[in-house]
Amino acid sequence: MATKKTVKKVDTPIDERETFVSLQKSFADSDLSVAEKLKVLYELQAADNEIGKLVQLRGELPAEVAVIEGEIAALNAKIAKITEAVKGEEASIEINKEQITVHEADIEKYKAQLANISNSREYDSISKELENENLLLRIADKSINEAKERIADDKKQIEEIEERISVREDDLAAKREELDAIVNSTADEEKTYTDRRNALAAKLDARTMSAYERIKASTHNHLAVVPVYREEACGGCFNTITPQRLVDIASGSKLVICEHCGRIIVNPEI
Repeated sequence: MATKKTVKKVDTPIDERETFVSLQKSFADSDLSVAEKLKVLYELQAADNEIGKLVQLRGELPAEVAVIEGEIAALNAKIAKITEAVKGEEASIEINKEQITVHEADIEKYKAQLANISNSREYDSISKELENENLLLRIADKSINEAKERIADDKKQIEEIEERISVREDDLAAKREELDAIVNSTADEEKTYTDRRNALAAKLDARTMSAYERIKASTHNHLAVVPVYREEACGGCFNTITPQRLVDIASGSKLVICEHCGRIIVNPEI
């Protein structure tokens, strides 16, 4: 008597680009029945809808907080950049001060040499060196003054930026306080729906959850699972559903995906 071979099921990797046909083929291959799976998906969408409503209460506050935080970070980065420039200017001042000391010493040396010259050629040579040293001295002195002016301008700019940061930090504190008040007031409710969502999601296989999240992300109202609208249309895009598909939806025994918008259509009464 021939021994019956056991065929081991091989799970294929989930491809984010896979068609809904592949989802339909694997939809029935689950510990849950199709009807149970559709019910879980519908309840999962309901939980996500409630979480979405709570998130909407926050309005534009999260985005506004993020914008202000980004602005403050950019202003602080600008201060850091200017501060580095100031350090560079201060370093150049010190270098020029050292050069001035050297030039002054050379000038005194050449002046002393002028008092002991023996011919006109030597006088001309020393006079030229003295002239060069005086010129280099003036250049170094001018560089120091220009650097000090730039430092003064930079420090003034830093003060203006710090004032701007102070204002924006007050704005940020107010926005965060407002946001925290809303989040705290809905925290318990949000946790309840989140726990429910997680429990429902745990009942579904990875391929179904991947498809659900992908559909939800691709729609403007984040609805991946919708009921029939007025007994004849998709509750997502409101396009008419064919009679055969309406029968399949009503039976709750088949996965029906809207051919127009790609949403999963279910019968809530199942």
